[in-house]
Amino acid sequence: MSTAVRSTFRLAALALGLAGATQAMAADLTVISFGGANKTAQEKAFYQPWEAAGKGKIIAGEYNGEMAKVKAMVDTNSVSWHLVEVESPELARGCDEGLFEELDPEQFGNADDFIEGAIQPCGIGFFVWSTVLAYNADKLASAPTGWADFWDVQKFPGKRGLRKGAKYTLEFALMADGVPAKDVYTVLATKEGQDRAFKKLDEIKPSIQWWEAGAQPPQFLASGDVVMSSAYNGRIAAVQKESNLQVVWNGGIYDFDSWAIPRGAKDADAAKAFAAFSVQPEQQKVYSSNIAYGPANKKAVELLDPALLKDMPTTPENIAGQVPMNVTFWADYGEQLEQRFNAWAAK
Repeated sequence: MSTAVRSTFRLAALALGLAGATQAMAADLTVISFGGANKTAQEKAFYQPWEAAGKGKIIAGEYNGEMAKVKAMVDTNSVSWHLVEVESPELARGCDEGLFEELDPEQFGNADDFIEGAIQPCGIGFFVWSTVLAYNADKLASAPTGWADFWDVQKFPGKRGLRKGAKYTLEFALMADGVPAKDVYTVLATKEGQDRAFKKLDEIKPSIQWWEAGAQPPQFLASGDVVMSSAYNGRIAAVQKESNLQVVWNGGIYDFDSWAIPRGAKDADAAKAFAAFSVQPEQQKVYSSNIAYGPANKKAVELLDPALLKDMPTTPENIAGQVPMNVTFWADYGEQLEQRFNAWAAK
């Protein structure tokens, strides 16, 4: 065989190898989200730029957070999803149960660039949302500044909206009773703290209008059914152009939605690369420019239009008085506290 022929074979083999490597990198990924405006923002910020860079096709699906679907796939070794958007309690539980792949935190870059709690053993938080105090400025003579005002029915007469559940509600009750945000979970982990929270809720029980869906607080506030309510910040931001609904960030509780990779997913390396891509500052900027949820990567904050920052949970001045949702606490105490709450609410 001549040198020229050997050289041609070598080049052909190299070309084939490179083509194979490129195809391996450019895997089609099935990405499952919660849909809605959140999914639309993801398409603009993550899916379209990923495809435009030639990294593979994104097949976008939706679900309602049913972990049973993920469990069934993993248990039967028939995983068809590459990435799934999960809330923090489901991420922690799924990780404990072996439903998700463990991730190397180093692949996301410098941990100091991220909001505390974004990088987890089996997931990466890619946006932050908050449950906050919201009010209708047209219905109040003065603005409330925190949960103590929420509990003050003399100064601010009228109904209050609270989510029908122990989570968030008990934390807010303790803050209203003077517990600093940073100490809430320490106090709530004690029998005395739990009793204190329920006793505080007793004070305003006749004034509470419960809500169970995120769309309800803005509706209750706009109609005047309630003068203040706990609410998801994105739901309030979405209606601020046509209403005078306002947010008090002080005493809010923030949480992440994260990407997780079901255990046994094919092309897991490509899925990890996509997750890392989605938390780069530029991608985070585009996402938060399209929906009022905060970037998990702090470096994206300085890239955002200053006009948007007032609505972001992660802006330094907005997050300063908030507390991160303590997932471990709710994993440990959630069942008993929800049972006690339901019994209390039914009385």
